[in-house]
Amino acid sequence: MTEIREIAERVLFAETLEEKLRLGPVGAVDHSPGPAIALPDAPGRPRELRVRGNGVRVDFPGIHRLDDDRERGVMLHFLANHELLAAELMALVLLRFPDAPKEYRAGVYEAMREEQAHALMYVRRMKECGIAFGELPVNDHFWRLIAPMETPLDFVTRLNLTFEQANLDFSKHYAGLFRQVGDTATAAVLEKIHQDEIGHVGHGLKWFRRWKEGGETDWQAFRRCLHFPLTPARAKGLAPFNADSRRLAGLDEDFISHLEVCEHSRGRTPVVHWFNPNAESHARATMIGKPWQPDKTALALEHDLEALMLGCCRRDDAVLMRAAPSIDHLTSLKNAGYELPEIMTVGSPAGRKLGGLRPWAWSPDAVERLRPYADDVSPNVDQPWREALPAEWFSKEIGLRLEHAMGPVPETGLLFHEVEPVLSAIQRHLGSGQALLKAPMSYAGRGHLRVNAESDPLKTRNWISNTLASHGSVVVEPWLDRVMDFSALYEMKADGAVPLIGMTRMENDAAGRFLGIRVSPKWGTILDPEIAVYLFREARVMEVYQKQIPALLGGLLPGYVGPLCVDAMVHRRADGSPALKPVVEMNVRMTMGRIAWEWMKRKPGSAGGRLRLLRRQSLTAAELEELRKGPGIFLNDPASALSFLAFWEER
Repeated sequence: MTEIREIAERVLFAETLEEKLRLGPVGAVDHSPGPAIALPDAPGRPRELRVRGNGVRVDFPGIHRLDDDRERGVMLHFLANHELLAAELMALVLLRFPDAPKEYRAGVYEAMREEQAHALMYVRRMKECGIAFGELPVNDHFWRLIAPMETPLDFVTRLNLTFEQANLDFSKHYAGLFRQVGDTATAAVLEKIHQDEIGHVGHGLKWFRRWKEGGETDWQAFRRCLHFPLTPARAKGLAPFNADSRRLAGLDEDFISHLEVCEHSRGRTPVVHWFNPNAESHARATMIGKPWQPDKTALALEHDLEALMLGCCRRDDAVLMRAAPSIDHLTSLKNAGYELPEIMTVGSPAGRKLGGLRPWAWSPDAVERLRPYADDVSPNVDQPWREALPAEWFSKEIGLRLEHAMGPVPETGLLFHEVEPVLSAIQRHLGSGQALLKAPMSYAGRGHLRVNAESDPLKTRNWISNTLASHGSVVVEPWLDRVMDFSALYEMKADGAVPLIGMTRMENDAAGRFLGIRVSPKWGTILDPEIAVYLFREARVMEVYQKQIPALLGGLLPGYVGPLCVDAMVHRRADGSPALKPVVEMNVRMTMGRIAWEWMKRKPGSAGGRLRLLRRQSLTAAELEELRKGPGIFLNDPASALSFLAFWEER
C-alpha cells in the first residue's frame, strides 16, 4: 500500500509538474509517517515555475477583459499557481507534523488530492486559452505566509480559515462572471472548486474547534491565532461576501457577522485616525500647568462620537477606538452603503508599518496616545507623529490673528489678560448694544457670556476672573444679530498649499452652541436665496475664502499639516442690511463640519446632507424609534450612546 508520506514528499519536492500533479490513490495508508522535516526554503518546482526570491511581485490581473481568451488565460495562470501552492502546503503539513491525529492527516491528504485536481483543471483550461503554465511569473505569497506555521492549528487558521475561506467569495463570484461572458468551461471549473473549498473550510473548522482554547468563541480564537501580516479581513475575497457558503462550511452566525464588517488594509499602508474632541481642554491644562478632570459631558463626547471618525478614512485607513462599535451598528452602516475602514482598539500593538497618524487635533492627549506608533510611520509621509501644537493654536487668539491680518473691522474682537481692560471694553460695546465675552479655549459655543446693561456687574466680574484664571485671557467683541453661521474647510499641505475643501452651513442655537450642520458639493444650494445673493455678489465670499484667507494661513501656522476650519457668520446691522464677519474663530483641527463633509463624500454622487447632534435624554422612545425608521441613519450606535446621537440625513 502507498504511504501518505511518500506521496506528500513527491508533491512537495518533485521538480516536474507531471509528478507534482499526479494524484495518489484514494485511501493511501498512514502507517509510517516518519520524522518531521525541516522547513524548506521553497517547494520543488520545474525551472519555469520556481517562485522568485528577488522581490518580483505578481499581482492579480483583474476582470477588465474576461471576454478575451488570453486575458482569461492570464487569470487562470495566477489561480493555477495558488492551487499548486495549496497542494504543496498540504504536503508540507503532512511532513512537518507526523504526530498530528490520523483522522486529521487523512483529511489533509484528501484535500491535497483535490488541490492537485484543481491545478490540473486550471492548467488544461488555460492551455485552451493559449497560455502555458510557467509562461508568466508566479507568486510565492501563500508560501511565505503559511509555510512558517508552528503547529497544525497554525495551518488550519492560515490556510483553511483564511485563504480558503476567502476563496468561497472569489470562486462563486467569478464563476458567475465567466458564465455572463459565455465561458461555461471556466465557470464549471470555478463551481467545482467552490464546492470543494466548502469542504476544506469545514475540515479546518472542525479541527480548529478541537484545538482552540476553551471558552473562546470561534471568532475570538481566530483573531488570537492570526498574526500580522495576516488579519481576519484576509478571510474575505475581493468579491461580494458569501455568507451562505460559510454556513454550509459550518461557520456560526457570530463568526460570519463579525467577519462581514471586519476590514484591514490590503495595500496602501494605513493612516490611523483618532478622535480626541476635548483637545482644547487638554491644551489649556498643559498651558496653565493644572490637571484637567473631564466631566460626564466630556467623557460622553469621547465615548459616544468616536464612531464619526469612520467616515473620515480613505480605503485601507484605520480608526483607533476606545471601544469597537457593535456588530449590529457596523452592519447597519455597511448595509447603508458605507465602506468601513479597519478598526483598531486602544492597546493594539505597535510594530506595524503605517502611512501616517491623523488625530482630531494634535493636542497633548493625542501626542501621548499616538506616541507608541511614532516609529511605525513610514519615512517621508505628510502626517508623522509630532509634538503638540502651540497652545495658542487651540485658542480664539489664532482666529483673532487671522482677522487682524485680513484687516480688522468693527466686529473684530480683542484679547485681554486682565480684568479692568475687559470691563472697559464691555462698556464701549454697551454704548451701542451688547458685548459677548468668550473663554479663549472653549469650543462649540460653550464658555460664552452675553453682557448687556441689565447684567449683574458682580457676576460678570466673577466670570471674567474665573476665565482669566483658567484660560489666561478673555475675548471681548460686540454681540451681533446672527443671521447664518457657516464654515470654510481647508487642508493644509506639507508644501504650504492650503486648498479650500468645501463650505458648510452650521446650525447653532441662539447662544451659538452647535446643533448640526448642512453640507453640499454646491454650497449655494443650501443657502437662503437672499443670503446667497449677498454673499456671492456683494461680499465676494469665494474670493475671501479661496484666495485671501489661504494666502495668510501659511504665515500664521508655520509647519502645520492637516485639517483646519474657519467659522464665519452673516449678521444684520442696525439698519437691517446684511454684513459678513469673515472670521468668528479658526479651528486648527478636525471639526464637525469636516466630519459631515467626509460622510457626504463617502457616497459618490451625493447631493449633500445634514448632520445633527442630538441629546439622547431629550428624545422620547417614540421619537427615537421614528429616527431609526429613517430616512437617515445613526452614525454612532444608539444602543450604547450615553448622551449624544449623531444622525445623518441625505438631501
